[in-house]
Amino acid sequence: MAVQNNFPSDAHIAKQITSALPGLVFVASVAGAAIALKSILAVPLLGPMVLAMLMGVALRNTLGGMDWAEGGIALAQRPLMRMGIVLLGLQLSLGQICQAGALVFIGIAVLLFATYYSTQFVGRALGVPAGLSRLIGAGTAVCGASAIMAVQGARPARSSDLAYAIACVTLFGTLSMLALPVAAMALGLDGAGYGLWAGAAIHEVGQVVGATNSYSVEAQHWGMMAKLSRVLLLAPLIVVLIRSAGAAVPTAGGKAPAPLPLFVAGFAAMMVLGSTVSLPDAVLTGAAHSSSFLLTMALGAMGLSTDIGALRREGLRPLLLGAFATVFVTLGALALVYIAG
Repeated sequence: MAVQNNFPSDAHIAKQITSALPGLVFVASVAGAAIALKSILAVPLLGPMVLAMLMGVALRNTLGGMDWAEGGIALAQRPLMRMGIVLLGLQLSLGQICQAGALVFIGIAVLLFATYYSTQFVGRALGVPAGLSRLIGAGTAVCGASAIMAVQGARPARSSDLAYAIACVTLFGTLSMLALPVAAMALGLDGAGYGLWAGAAIHEVGQVVGATNSYSVEAQHWGMMAKLSRVLLLAPLIVVLIRSAGAAVPTAGGKAPAPLPLFVAGFAAMMVLGSTVSLPDAVLTGAAHSSSFLLTMALGAMGLSTDIGALRREGLRPLLLGAFATVFVTLGALALVYIAG
């Protein structure tokens, strides 16, 4: 009996890589330009990642659609970003993780579910469709577009709602990425306090890195710890959503989200490796530079995917809901910083 081969052929893989190459080169050029611009500008909080994001948004909304670059943009925005996050694990130690403690994780969990359900409540009051409210709430509360896609798989909404939610959450995450460092300096927060605030409040993992890497090394470490704690809570949120719909939680053969996303597991593995093995300085330096460039590419790709015009076409109410959710999670995260001391 013939065995069906479910793996893509070499020719198919080669075709995918070839189709993505123009977009990858374009995104890498945006990242390189952002790094060069940073060396010219004397603005401490405008790091290469933030600049790449802003350049991407400007290019997307002045040049319009970029169908020829979509494959490369998608590759940079997801797989390459996750590779950068995995390499970032070498810059953290287990001792730093232990500093956070159970109180911080519990506080982040409470804030996550409070953000999600308050967004549903306000969405109903504003007359925003339930599916769109669900997607905006999940993207704001957990981890941006990844959470939106996971929730869409568990409780499907309209395809137009999916596109709007991703654009909305990316936009407000970008605004948070720009505003929080300035606010943290005004409030006199140290690196740990600001990192916790950014990690618990900003939507996308890449945006958290972009918001903290120019503040301090300590801020970036705490930002990643807080943000990945939110990512770990995505699976419980999906289970709650499925149960609330009266459906059975998918078994191993279904499409339930993995309890531990692969890139989070990779990040943890790199952190353990860096904490237990004395690696050569050349390896650590190379990993740090590679991580920084991959994440700069990812933020540039995220900007290139942000269509501000699409937000205007859907009207004001969903945008107000996204603004409410962002303000809620931002103030809640700031309260957590002061509670945690």
